[in-house]
Amino acid sequence: MSENSTATAAVRINLLLVDDHPLVIEGIKTLLRTDASVRVVAQANSGPEALQKLAQHPEVDVVLLDLHMPGMDGIELTQRIRAGFPQLRVLALSMFHDHASVTEVLAAGGLGYLLKNTTKAELSAAIADVAAGRTHFSQEVGQTLLQNLGGSGQRAAADAEIVLTTREREILRLVAAEKSNQDIAAALFISERTVETHRKNILTKTNCKSVVGLIQYAIRHKLLT
Repeated sequence: MSENSTATAAVRINLLLVDDHPLVIEGIKTLLRTDASVRVVAQANSGPEALQKLAQHPEVDVVLLDLHMPGMDGIELTQRIRAGFPQLRVLALSMFHDHASVTEVLAAGGLGYLLKNTTKAELSAAIADVAAGRTHFSQEVGQTLLQNLGGSGQRAAADAEIVLTTREREILRLVAAEKSNQDIAAALFISERTVETHRKNILTKTNCKSVVGLIQYAIRHKLLT
């Protein structure tokens, strides 16, 4: 009995909630109360407070943060988290899903983007995905990314001509999951130099300039599922 309890606790995802509205935090905690895989270990009402809480709670795995907060907004907070706590995963929460906000989250190092009308099931799934290093977007957010890919028939035709090898597809998924060259090399049992060569080839083939562009490409071609 105690061994099972210990095993359950060991796989639990520790969460920091950040929102300037206490009522929103309480609502999220209520949604997650019946999810045995997630434990809210701390909460904060501002970016600076969130950074303090992270220093006090090294057990945090995922930060679920509101994008639109006074002072330090969610984008800046994501950047600060990724710089100071690179092992942490960030999941953004917002009422809006404009293309600029979504791409800014990705560029800052966030792995997921949810809307505040999300369901309990999607919230739990998103936390699990992000904790595992995978990306997760609300359906509306995914559509926003797809609609703003520069998207003419010419781009679609160009995409149709792109052929990625099986290895390049594997590496693309891992890059989109924010894995380093070292992580990818270890996962695929290849050298870091080989990973770097594949990354350059993928960028060239897809005509992408950044990880954000690669994630958009992967979403468009359903490579993250």
